[in-house]
Amino acid sequence: MEDYLRKLLTEFEIKNSKAVESTLSKLADNQKLIDISKTIKELNISMIELFTMHKEKEEFKEAHIIIPNANAKKEYQFTFDLSLFPNIRIQEINNLESVGLQFDAEKARIYGVPTVAETIDIQIVFFNKNDENLETDIKVASFIVNADPKDLWLNKPSPADSRFFKVENINYKSTFLDKKIVVSSKRGRSHAHNATFRDDDFLVKNLPNDWAIVAVADGAGSAEFARAGSKFACDWIAESFNNEEILNTLSQEVTQYFATNAEVLPEIEILSIDEENKSDSKISIEQTEDLKLKSKNLIVNVLYKNIKNLQNELLKFAESEEITLKDIHTTLIFTLIKKFQFGYVVLSFGVGDCPINVINKDQTDVHLLNFLDVGESSGATRFMTMPEIFGRPDMVNRFGLNCFPDFSKLILMTDGIYDPKFVVESKLENIESWNDFLRDLSGENEDFKKVDFVEDSNIENQLSDWMDFWSKGNHDDRTLAIIY
Repeated sequence: MEDYLRKLLTEFEIKNSKAVESTLSKLADNQKLIDISKTIKELNISMIELFTMHKEKEEFKEAHIIIPNANAKKEYQFTFDLSLFPNIRIQEINNLESVGLQFDAEKARIYGVPTVAETIDIQIVFFNKNDENLETDIKVASFIVNADPKDLWLNKPSPADSRFFKVENINYKSTFLDKKIVVSSKRGRSHAHNATFRDDDFLVKNLPNDWAIVAVADGAGSAEFARAGSKFACDWIAESFNNEEILNTLSQEVTQYFATNAEVLPEIEILSIDEENKSDSKISIEQTEDLKLKSKNLIVNVLYKNIKNLQNELLKFAESEEITLKDIHTTLIFTLIKKFQFGYVVLSFGVGDCPINVINKDQTDVHLLNFLDVGESSGATRFMTMPEIFGRPDMVNRFGLNCFPDFSKLILMTDGIYDPKFVVESKLENIESWNDFLRDLSGENEDFKKVDFVEDSNIENQLSDWMDFWSKGNHDDRTLAIIY
């Protein structure tokens, strides 16, 4: 009490004196002064509390709070961390509704799925819980909703009056031997953006003598009429095996080759074609009593002959259309399959960078069935239209002769699927990479798109939807064929 009076005397410039000291002494226990002092202290405390309350509001108003960007069409959630502002409460946030979001005041949380891409100013309406009037104030903050990358790509129709018109997307499902098959082929975003055609193609065909074929081709993006080359290649190679005599021969030789345990056989040498006398394309058959080796040579010879004839027909097609062979550059992969008592025989061939894989019945092992033309540059890819592939020593490696007791899935794909989902060739022979891929197909992806191989009444459309997945930098045509 005395200290407080002395402070007042100083403020009012009352000099110290004997009378002052005497007065202070007499008033030390004055009840009235004591009551007044308590009131003054309480008022001071109230003033400080009021000041602090408003200061907290100003600090929150000026604070730099980072609100993460949202992405259009993607689930969004952000909770404000108010640990540095324990007395601040957010009542509402204005303008969120303009981008399709909501605010939960109880949890101080912004949530929802943004419907549009936009940069907006949001108004954060808040108050201090210690304010008996709960007077609100507004903090303005910038909020960004990024565009869905897919929306940045235009989807222009291919010109209907162009040569070699091709539909942009096509789906297919059917039985395949004693299994089923589903295929989807989709125009890539890069082609859709520029109103150009899908260059991929495929064909599934049941053949005589219980054989069936699946062919997939990827026309070169640099070739003006690649779409025609890929279609021609698929159609022609499938039809070339639509021949009972050829298939009976294959059935006989396949039985000879696979019916007993195969041993390691010598490499096959492919004879070059005698263009001058137009002799048929054949593979040399070693003069040996080894019937298995002879059967292997005969099988590869049949495949090789049709492949060589396909290249000749591609050249004739280009000439008839008055275009160059380079204008119809295309890759090609195919599998010729039949079920025997001893298992599924899969004869395969490939030129280019499109893989063929088979996954065993219990999904513990995977086999890459074809040779891939891959490298660090796009020039590493080879095409069916390149005559030089037939003179290379690795030509024989392009043919695959395999037999499996059973399998869960046999898959052919173009690089529009391979590049984003597997990235590198080594992963094509890694079962964990394939199990990841199968989980992706089963719905474990950011779009929650599922391909149901059990309840498969709508499987072709499910596969088509799944193939719309986003992968930065990968906007090529996509074709995926699955035998299951």
